[in-house]
This record gives sequence, structure tokens and C-alpha cells, in this order.
Amino acid sequence: MTVAVVPYPAHLAADVVLRTGWTLHLRPVRPDDATAMRSFFAGLSRNALHSRFFDLPSAEGAMAGAPVDVDYDTVFGLVGEMGGEIVAVAHYFRSERQRDSAEVAFTIADRQQRCGIGTRLLERLAEIARPRGIHRFEAEALAGNQPMIDVFASSGFEVKVGSREGIVRFTLSLGETPHFTEQAAARAQTAAAASMKPIFAPRAVAVIGASRRRGNLGAEVLHQLRTGDFQGALYAVNPSATEVDGVRCFPSVREIAEPVDLAIIAIPAALVESAIDDCAAHHVKAVVVISAGFAETGAPGREMEERLVEKVRAAGMRMVGPNCMGVINTDPLIRMQGTFASVNCLRGNVAMSSQSGAIGLAVLDYARVLNLGFSSFVSVGNKADVSGNDLIQYWAEDPATDVILLYLESFGNPRKFAEIARRVSRRKPIIAVKAGRSAAGARAAQSHTGALASSDAIVADLFRQAGVIRTGTLEEMFDVAS
Repeated sequence: MTVAVVPYPAHLAADVVLRTGWTLHLRPVRPDDATAMRSFFAGLSRNALHSRFFDLPSAEGAMAGAPVDVDYDTVFGLVGEMGGEIVAVAHYFRSERQRDSAEVAFTIADRQQRCGIGTRLLERLAEIARPRGIHRFEAEALAGNQPMIDVFASSGFEVKVGSREGIVRFTLSLGETPHFTEQAAARAQTAAAASMKPIFAPRAVAVIGASRRRGNLGAEVLHQLRTGDFQGALYAVNPSATEVDGVRCFPSVREIAEPVDLAIIAIPAALVESAIDDCAAHHVKAVVVISAGFAETGAPGREMEERLVEKVRAAGMRMVGPNCMGVINTDPLIRMQGTFASVNCLRGNVAMSSQSGAIGLAVLDYARVLNLGFSSFVSVGNKADVSGNDLIQYWAEDPATDVILLYLESFGNPRKFAEIARRVSRRKPIIAVKAGRSAAGARAAQSHTGALASSDAIVADLFRQAGVIRTGTLEEMFDVAS
């Protein structure tokens, strides 16, 4: 008898941001996960095992109820990874009698409880189940398992609840109702905003590539942070120095004894991967990669950039760049001039994102002439990880920001951009300049980011649907912003 081999659905892997700001990698379970899964279950507390299985099975017994060998249709399994370790497992088991219904169950590591993982697992399983003809999830939770009860009750799905002998049973209709869409969008916005906080409001910053040679990018970043009176802890990283510009220097981020929220990296492209590894080992929350030499240079650089993204997301971090100018926050409690440019932003209520570093410099100079102040500014460069969508959601929740400005050269996910911008623009105006309207402009945009600009007609329609105010020039943008 020949056993059919089920192709592994690698395309269903996804990176999701939790409400803590950390990134979780979700992917379908594989047979070769058996050892890691066994270790995961062996590391759970008695309470976590009891909450999932209603008894206290061994790791082997738990494996029987959460299989790694599945057919991705009748039985589907997801694992959530952080830092290369499995921290969560979810399955659905399709009913034999009612093929449009499936039982779902989740297990989350004790240290990752109450981070929003259960909700993200539920949302992702529902996204996978719908195209497979499953329209209803059934689930059970012990009456004392309040975190899991909250996951189902606040999911946004239409929920029916029953109970018997200390067990609460839920029936969830997987239809994407307006209420579910609103709840999911609110959760995504809260998570995106939390993930941006270490970038805009870090308590400690390390500059990797700090140098005593003024004019060097790392030296300029460190100098701008120091002279700009950054209010947090500041560290320099350079294996050849013990002090740079009056700031204590370390050979590696790993050597810094205190926590580091943000690392700003300004070293040759070939060394960036190693620096990211160091940041991951030290549990740095976010990185800004100023270094160039990635996707904008062609195929080899693009491959290197893809490896950066894999490392960053595996560690649960967020990354601005690469090939960017940096980040500025004028909040008096932060005072972060995290850029190599010698600029002096006025404090104000306007936030801006620019894909082009050169345009960003011109913008900051022009804004000062107009006496226009910023709450924050970011040059996103190649947008390998952090995108305009993340930034819009952060600024939507930032009380210091009332107006959002965007200088765009390309779109990563136009549909998601439209959904987010439409929601945010009801409360805060979004004003955008889209580069590349001409053939020459398109070539210029490609040179900055390695991404081709979208059709101008499509962009115009996208902005109109999203409620974004489009201007033809930066001068017009500032007129509207004022």
C-alpha cells in the first residue's frame, strides 16, 4: 500500500506582532518538530498541562493530543516560534460528521502567557480553515482557565457559550463580521504601536560602529545622540576602543551588562548579520540599520537583506532599514537624534516617514525654514521589516502626533495600507507624496530602495479609497500640513 505524501504548506507561515511588541513566527507543524515539541511539553508547568489536556499527561501523552504528523486538512497544526524555540502550539481537528466544523486547542508556554499569543493563534487558524470549508470552531476550556476563556470571548467572532461540570464550551462562527474586523484591526494596531515603542522611545541605545573618526556614520550617530541630550542610557560598540566621544565603549552588544532597547547599526554590510546575532543574543528589542549595500544593490544584496529579516523576526525584534537615515523623536522626555545628519528639529505635532534619506534631509531643513515642528521622524530605507503600515498605526496611538506625512516610493502591501490608512485618517489626517510619477522618478525611486514604483493611476485610486490627501510636491505637502 502506497501512502500519499502531503506537501508541506510552507506558504502558510507568517510573522505576527504581539501586543507586547515582540514578533512571533507562526508556521505549520512538521514531522521533524517531534523532538522540539516533546521538549516544549516537558517544560510546561502542571497547571499549563492541566489547562490544555484536563489531566496531567507526560510529554509523550501530550504529543498524542497534539500531533506533528498531520495531513493539513482533516488535522492542521501550527507552532509559534520565538528565538528559535517553540513557545506555542495550536491544532484544529475537523469533525468526521460535520465537515464544516472543527475542534480547536491551544497550548502556550508559561512564560509567554497573557501576551496575546492565543488570540493570534486563533485568528491564524481561522484564516487557514475558511478556504478549507471549515466555518465553525468548537473549543473547551476549564472554568478556571480565564486567559483562554478571554481569548474566545473577545475574539470578535460570533460566539455561543455553554457549560457543564466545570467545563466551558464555545462555538465560534468564523464569518468575518464587521465586529470581528474591527476587533482584529484594533488588536493589530495596539500590537504594531507596542512594537514601535523601542524604536521611538528607547530607554537605552547602543550605537554599533561608533568611531572616533568624525565623518564616519557611526561616529556621527553617536555624536548626534550625545549632543542632542538623549535622555536614556547610551553605549558605543567598537572592538577597538574603550571610550568614544565621551561614551563608554564595548567590543560587542553582548558585553553590555544592562538591557538595550535599540541598537543603531552603522557598519559595513558584510558585518551586519553578525551584529544582528549579537543583538538577538542580548535580547535587544529593535534595530535601526543605517548600513547600505543590501536590496538596493541587486540580487546578492537582496539575499543578504532577506537573511537579516529572518534573523530579526526569529529573535522577535523589529528592524528599520537597512539603507536608512535613522530615527528622531523630539519628545523632551526622550530627545533622540538617532541619525547621522546634523539637524535640529523643532518640537511639534507632525510625524513623518520618508523612504529616501536624501529627501528626508531636505524635508527637515525645509520644515525648519517654515517653522514647522515634528513629533517624530523616521527614514525607513528599504522597508525590509518596519513599513509605513506599522508607523501609521504607531502614530495613530501617539498623543504627540496630530498629522502624519508620508514620502513614499513603493508599497509593500497596498491592500493592508488602504485598510489601515482608511481607519486612521478618520481621526488624524494623512498627507502623502508618491515618488515615481514620471519614468525618471521611477528610476530614482528604484535607486533608493530597490523597489519599483507602482502605477500612478493605481496609486491615485488607492489614496482616494484610503482617505489619504495626496500632494504633488513636498512644498504642497507642507502647505497642507501647516
